[in-house]
Amino acid sequence: MMFMKMWMTVWLMLAAVVACAQTAPPIKLALIESLSGANANGGEAVYRNILWAVERVNARGGVKLSGATAAPMVLERHDSKGQTEEALSSLRAAIDSGARFILQGNSSATASALVEAINKHNEREPGKRVVFLNYSAVDPALTNEKCSFWHFRFDAHSDMRMAALMDVLREDRGVKSVYLIGQDYSFGQAVLREARRQLAAQRPDIAVVGDELHPMLRIKDFLPYAQKIKSSGAQAVITGNFSADLTLLVKAAKDAGFEGKFYTFYGNALGAPAALGEAGLGKVLAVADWLPNVPGAASEAFYRSFRTRFPRPDDDYVHMRMQLLVEALAQSVEAAGKANPTSGGVLDPLAVALELERSRVTIGGQSGAMRAADHQFQQALVVGQMERQGAPGVRFDVEGSGFGFRVIKTLSSAQAEQPTNCKMVRPL
Repeated sequence: MMFMKMWMTVWLMLAAVVACAQTAPPIKLALIESLSGANANGGEAVYRNILWAVERVNARGGVKLSGATAAPMVLERHDSKGQTEEALSSLRAAIDSGARFILQGNSSATASALVEAINKHNEREPGKRVVFLNYSAVDPALTNEKCSFWHFRFDAHSDMRMAALMDVLREDRGVKSVYLIGQDYSFGQAVLREARRQLAAQRPDIAVVGDELHPMLRIKDFLPYAQKIKSSGAQAVITGNFSADLTLLVKAAKDAGFEGKFYTFYGNALGAPAALGEAGLGKVLAVADWLPNVPGAASEAFYRSFRTRFPRPDDDYVHMRMQLLVEALAQSVEAAGKANPTSGGVLDPLAVALELERSRVTIGGQSGAMRAADHQFQQALVVGQMERQGAPGVRFDVEGSGFGFRVIKTLSSAQAEQPTNCKMVRPL
């Protein structure tokens, strides 16, 4: 018996040594996002989503590298405070900490600055190259004239989202006038430009009765804007606003007595449904890569799993594309390791980027593939209409509000695809 105990002790010690030898240093993901300030709720929603995806990868043993080596993923938080300069400082801190994968999205202006900084850094310091994974910055320029080999976008850009909304608006013959309003920076400007272009092409009978930009995340009282919208006679509003700029606009419109529709990019969560309440029923539309009420058992199981992990109503904002992003990264790191078995588990961001270019992933019934030409992820899009929970097609509500979104339009990835003018320059 004593011999057996000694043997078991030695065996367990050897197993621990082998396990340690097979575990590579963690793969660091640096999240650079507004985790304080006016857009903190959006930043924290991102963090929960990425964290959940990382937890799933680690639960299955981490990322498999060359041979029997595996590495866990580690998610680092860097608070940009909603400032581009802070984001650039965070980028340097993340690189110095050993992170080789940078994640950001809740500002196209910040994303553009990060792309430029990463391009310069990777050229100056090829031994410390980093890859930029963008989950929400949707200015079309980022995968067109400003495209970069080191940048990969997993969200549909604003022209793709606008086209999905226009697919619905084209059939809404009751709308004869619209008001365009957005945030005064690259993304907000791009949304309004594209709205005008697509309206002229698809609904020339619709009059644009207002076209207005406002400072981003600085307006505390949107009532003057809402009153202008109402007095303009608009029957619908088209906006790319997000976070507080969306919820405050929606609340002000309700208070002003505006009864028209909202065609939104982000009206499906972060307080907007609860803010609009009864007035939003049948009137608020949102475009997304996925919604909780997308039909199918796989989709429902995916959503229920997220709600089990984050049961608080305030945390109820799941992004399918962020799950696909982390899975694509894990698969690409593994593929790069198999293609370079002599690397000894050492990450080569260039090899990973080359694998990301041809990544294809599926989660919860949602599939997508990266387009190598411009690093724009191609996936299905849906448009939902706000309805009361329990109505046909609305099994789940949003954030405990009692309101959810019924899917009224689905576009396949082929239907959602848009052309690109990217002239990709790949490293030698």
